[in-house]
Amino acid sequence: MDSVMKSHFENLEAKDKSLQLEAFQNIINATKEKVDWAYEVWDQLIGWLTDPDNHRRARAAQFLAGLAISDPDKRMLCDFPALWEVTRDSKFVTARHSLQAIWKVGLAGPEQKELVLTHIIDRFKNGMNEKHYTLIRYDMIVGLKKLYDEDKDEHIREIAMDLIEIEKDSTYRKKYLSAWK
Repeated sequence: MDSVMKSHFENLEAKDKSLQLEAFQNIINATKEKVDWAYEVWDQLIGWLTDPDNHRRARAAQFLAGLAISDPDKRMLCDFPALWEVTRDSKFVTARHSLQAIWKVGLAGPEQKELVLTHIIDRFKNGMNEKHYTLIRYDMIVGLKKLYDEDKDEHIREIAMDLIEIEKDSTYRKKYLSAWK
């Protein structure tokens, strides 16, 4: 990892909130492409998934989801349950930010994509007891659309359409479909 990227990770802890935000954005942008420093921060980020600070938990989840494409050892296959757990965080904003990034794991390869799809399908079908489940469902449908846009796998679109059909409320069904327009 070069000194600039190291400074971004250091600046996540800065007192200046604008410096923190800039560092966060720079790291997120870096993880859009494969990087050679993923394993330099991987274990630290795994630890942050259960940190008392909800900002650390959200950041860790978002960074790890992006770093999945830089994971030739396929650590994500073992670490995914810990990452998925943050999508159920007690702080809804943390859970939501994590859920909105989880689709990126599916870009790492077929096994990772299957893992993401399986978890999304299960939660969409069985998560109706969750608080704000319609927002959660919407985030998952948007995530499927983003994964589809990157991957062009028609199976993803079929899954999304099947899930949308499950929704009994036509208002929400329309909202979910709007993510696919």
